[in-house]
Amino acid sequence: MLKSEKEAVIKDLGGKFSKVTTAIVAEFNKLDVHTVTTLRAKLREGGVEYKVIKNTLAKRAAKGTSLEQVSGDFYGPVALIMSYGDVVAPAKILVDFIKDRETIKVRSAVVDGQKTDAKGVQALAKMPGLPELRATILGMINQPAGKLVRTLAAPGQQLALVVKAREDKLKVG
Repeated sequence: MLKSEKEAVIKDLGGKFSKVTTAIVAEFNKLDVHTVTTLRAKLREGGVEYKVIKNTLAKRAAKGTSLEQVSGDFYGPVALIMSYGDVVAPAKILVDFIKDRETIKVRSAVVDGQKTDAKGVQALAKMPGLPELRATILGMINQPAGKLVRTLAAPGQQLALVVKAREDKLKVG
């Protein structure tokens, strides 16, 4: 790789590293193409990026970003799983994917600027994701509104029932 190409890669990575909300450094050994393709597809569905980067370039690109904290883990065969929005999605997808595989291991991660280890990633994967949190909040917002509508409709319903009962009584009598 030419020096100008390396500088372009470092600049591109530096831009991505500065925008990342979650980045997981994962060690992989002896992965076949099918496994990597499956993992990439699952990550892509979740809006997460998977990159295998030359370690020296990754270390240089991480300088001045939150990923500088985990740059010491850029050695050997590693992949970087990055998310720019949902903090929980990369951890959920990766932990679910690697639970039956011993060829992929989490080394460390940066979550919202804070470094965490493999246990932290496991704990993050158990948390509700952004869609689940949105659904919960929406349910909490809708609950009082639904109760209000039922309360406002109750007197009208009761009045209608009284009028209907009176009408039925007059027809019979």
